[in-house]
Amino acid sequence: MAQDIVIVNTGCANISSVRFALQRLGATVTVSDQPARIQAADKVFLPGVGSANAAMASISAKGLNTCIQALTQPTLGICLGMQLMVSESMEGPGGHTTCLNLMPGVVERMQVGDLRLPHMGWNTVVPKEHETLFRGIDAGTYFYFVHSFCVTPYQHTLATCDYGMPFSAALRNDNFFGVQFHPERSGDAGAQLLENFMRL
Repeated sequence: MAQDIVIVNTGCANISSVRFALQRLGATVTVSDQPARIQAADKVFLPGVGSANAAMASISAKGLNTCIQALTQPTLGICLGMQLMVSESMEGPGGHTTCLNLMPGVVERMQVGDLRLPHMGWNTVVPKEHETLFRGIDAGTYFYFVHSFCVTPYQHTLATCDYGMPFSAALRNDNFFGVQFHPERSGDAGAQLLENFMRL
């Protein structure tokens, strides 16, 4: 059965690369910022790039906060989209941005010593055992990252990565999933993860 896939047009993401990755898997994809259209989808993607404060301002301006918070179908945040799923980010004016609060958690600037930020490039991810989002993906598989802020591992962490410090590579709370990396830029492993998500 063909699924109805909607990518939320947050106004702050490179949506085309996510759309192309899903289309390569045979999905029919709609990009929308209309609450009724988003809520009618079988699966929802929440991509984001840039800063948390700018993204939340765009989401608020479009009136999408309550729409996203009310979703009951599987929803996947990608990169900044994952960070927006927690309660707050230390990124932004005054070091604080209120996020979507789909799960508790705080986004903080990475503390990586002499390593360069942003953390950009391929790095290994270790998922929790028997985690359906990572079915068929071995621990230590490489995914592609670009970020300077992160969520430290805690009870909602599905997978971890290490770059000068351990951090959450993936999160989950009920129907809300998030990945810090870019599955659409992570080759076969990323395609497998997107396929796993669409099978949920």
